[in-house]
Amino acid sequence: MSTFTQFNFSGIKALIRVDFNVPLNDQFQVTDDTRMRAAMPTIKKILADGGSVILMSHLGRPKDGPTNKYSLSHIVNHLQELVGANNKVIFATDCIGDVATTAASRLQAGEVLLLENLRFHKEEEKGDAIFSEKLSKLGDVYVNDAFGTAHRAHASTAIIADFFDADKKMFGLLMEGEVSSAEKVLLQSERPFTAIIGGAKVSDKILIIENLLERATDIIIGGGMAYTFWKAQGKQIGNSLCEDDRLPLAAELLEKAKAKGVNIHLPIDSTIADKFAADANTENCDSGAIPSGWMGLDIGTQAMADFREVLLKSKTILWNGPMGVFEMEKFQKGTKVIAEAVAEATQHGAFSLVGGGDSVAAVNQFGFNDKVSYVSTGGGAMLEFFEGKVLPGIAAIKR
Repeated sequence: MSTFTQFNFSGIKALIRVDFNVPLNDQFQVTDDTRMRAAMPTIKKILADGGSVILMSHLGRPKDGPTNKYSLSHIVNHLQELVGANNKVIFATDCIGDVATTAASRLQAGEVLLLENLRFHKEEEKGDAIFSEKLSKLGDVYVNDAFGTAHRAHASTAIIADFFDADKKMFGLLMEGEVSSAEKVLLQSERPFTAIIGGAKVSDKILIIENLLERATDIIIGGGMAYTFWKAQGKQIGNSLCEDDRLPLAAELLEKAKAKGVNIHLPIDSTIADKFAADANTENCDSGAIPSGWMGLDIGTQAMADFREVLLKSKTILWNGPMGVFEMEKFQKGTKVIAEAVAEATQHGAFSLVGGGDSVAAVNQFGFNDKVSYVSTGGGAMLEFFEGKVLPGIAAIKR
């Protein structure tokens, strides 16, 4: 594999897998272009070198072939704005066949060709080799810059790489940043290494917790899943969220952590509410003694102080999942305090990686996105990486 930064793209047609799966409103306008902006450094480096760019992406989940609602034609104007007036954006109404081949062959240096939605062809998600080969013929080199789809063994994210020699396939700048940040946390972490795992369900996070027990020194557990751990120890959690079928597993994870010398930090107290609503009555209460009819919707004041103390001693921090129902103002303080502590620890030299939709939304909402070391764009991919799984999109480039 080549390194992107050192590669000279002069006179080269670069076929890039990007993640332009962006939200559109009823007028088909882009409402959040974060993913598009994230790919710009890669695109602009190639254009500045004197190369041209062919972009492949999916949009949504079309079931029955081409559907206007999922056409990438809707994002052409926005893409043109981001790329700038000096570089022309061209759209091809298909990603393979004569339309795509002709458009790619006519492409001039400094131009950008956006191919139609890959998922209009069933072969994309099936990882079909013939389809992959057709795509591969459009460009001279293959660049994977779509970390958000790296955990899928689809045609454009993994299989296509086999049709390029080792020196003609590489990660783009976004993917490079994602992979090196994730590897830094998982494989080269400096201790103390604290993982903050939040969210509603233990079942969603079992594999990540098990894998982190081999690596982390401390694991902070917040969000709804914390109450399953409390109940597993025979505590009273009132009407808090709990997965009763996972109680033995939660107890087992606590035992495993003890045996390995990993500190599991559960919130000692909670902000409790008498209903799941923005206007609920609230109190601060011991997490293991929540009265019937009340539920924990955020970590409490003592838990905030405890968790902050752990984080400020950490050298490596991974954050996946919020501490409470941060979408409601009454229950966002815990998540905000964690965001502040992660930012402060980073300022003092810790390496911090935030990944997973809700944590990313929280750091953005509270304005801490530029105060942590890295904010990952790939929720599912990041999760699978930390579960210890091999991501096909990464493996295909490294092969």
